[in-house]
Amino acid sequence: MPSYADALRVRGYLPIFLVGALSLWGDYIARVTIAGIVFERTRSPLATATTLAVSLLPAVFGRSLVGPVVDRLPYKVALVGSHVVRALCVIGLIIVVVRAAPLWSVFVLLVVLEAVGGAATASSMVMLTDLFEDRRLYARAIGLNALSEQFNQAIGLAMGGGLVALLGPRAGLLIDLASFVLGAVVLAVVVELRPVHGDRGSGVRGFLGDLRRAAGDLVRHPILARLLALSAVAALGVGAPEALAIPLAGSSGWGGLLMAAPVAGAVLGILLISRSDVHRQNALVMPLALAMPVPLLATAFQPPLAALAALWFVSGMSQCFMVPVQTTFTLVTAPELRGRIFSLAGAVSVAAAGLAYLGAGWVGQHTDPWRGVAICAGICLGLVALLGLTWPHRRLRNAVTRAYDGPSSASRAA
Repeated sequence: MPSYADALRVRGYLPIFLVGALSLWGDYIARVTIAGIVFERTRSPLATATTLAVSLLPAVFGRSLVGPVVDRLPYKVALVGSHVVRALCVIGLIIVVVRAAPLWSVFVLLVVLEAVGGAATASSMVMLTDLFEDRRLYARAIGLNALSEQFNQAIGLAMGGGLVALLGPRAGLLIDLASFVLGAVVLAVVVELRPVHGDRGSGVRGFLGDLRRAAGDLVRHPILARLLALSAVAALGVGAPEALAIPLAGSSGWGGLLMAAPVAGAVLGILLISRSDVHRQNALVMPLALAMPVPLLATAFQPPLAALAALWFVSGMSQCFMVPVQTTFTLVTAPELRGRIFSLAGAVSVAAAGLAYLGAGWVGQHTDPWRGVAICAGICLGLVALLGLTWPHRRLRNAVTRAYDGPSSASRAA
C-alpha cells in the first residue's frame, strides 16, 4: 500500500483535504453547540437526541434528490454552490440563536443546511474518483479522509461544549461559517471544471427515471446492497453513545469528551487498519463490525465516567471497518452512476443514523441514558450477527480484486 504522503502529493488533493478537514471541525463544533443549547432549554434527553436527528434526517431527502443533479452538473459547480448556501444557513442560525428564537426556527434552518449538504458529499466522492487514477492511492486517500473526519470530529465535539460555556453559542457557529466561506473560495480556485459523462434522462420524467434505475441497481447488486446494509445496521451502535452522552454526563462537563471518546478510538483504528493491504482490510470488515457494539454493553453497569470513556474508545476503534466498506463500495460502482448511487447510499446511511439518534433518545427517555446505550448496543450486535450469517465473503474478495486491477476496473466490477 502507498503511504499517506504519496496520496497528499497527488496534484490538487492537499488543498481539498485541508478544506474538508476545516469544514468538518466547524460542523461538529456547531452540532454540539446546537445540541447543548437545546438541552439547556429543555433538559430533555429526547429533545437533545432529536436535535442530532434533525441535523441528519433532511439529508435523506436532500441526498436522494440531488443524486441525478450531481450526475448532470460539473462537481465543481455543485461543491462551490452548496458551500455558499450552507454559509447563508449558518448566518441564519447565528441570528436565531442570538435572538433566542423558538426552537422550531433552529430546526428549520438545520433542515435546509443538511439537505443542501448532500450535493457536496456526493460531488466530493465523484471528484476523488477522478483525481486518483491509481486505485490504491485512492484507497489511501479515503483512509486519510476518514482519519481526518474522525480526528476533527473528536476535536469539534470536545471543544464544542467548552466554547458554549466559555464564549457562548455564537463562537461555534462563527467557526462553522468561516469554514464554509473559505471552502467555497478554495474549491473555486483549485478544482478543475470538468464536463459530466454518460447518458442522462431529459426533463422531470428522465430525472425520476434516473432515480428509479439507480435504486434498482443498488438493491439488486450483490456487493453494494450488503455493504450498505451493514453500514445501516451498525449505525445504532455508532450513534447511541453520541446521542446520549450529554444527558448521561449531566452537568459534569464530560458530555463533549464522552461524545469524542469513540471518535478518538476510530482514529487509532483507522491508523491500524490502513497498514493492511486492501484484501486484508475487507476480510476484517465483519469481525470488526461484530466487535464494535460489545464494549458498549458495559454502559448498563454505570461505570465511572473515565472508565466509560475508555470503553467507548475501544468501541470506536472497531468502527474503522467503515473505511474498506466505503472504498470498496465506491470502486465497484460504475462511473456513470456514481453521483446518483453515492447519493442514494448516503441517504440510507444518514436515515439510519438519524433513526439511531431518535431510537437511542427514546430508549434513554423511557429507561435512563446508561441503559439506553447498552440496549441499543445489544440490538446492533444482533442485527450485525444476522447479516453476518449470509455475508458474501467470496464475492467480496473477487470484487476487491477486480476493483484494484486498474483505473477502469470499477465499471467491470459493477
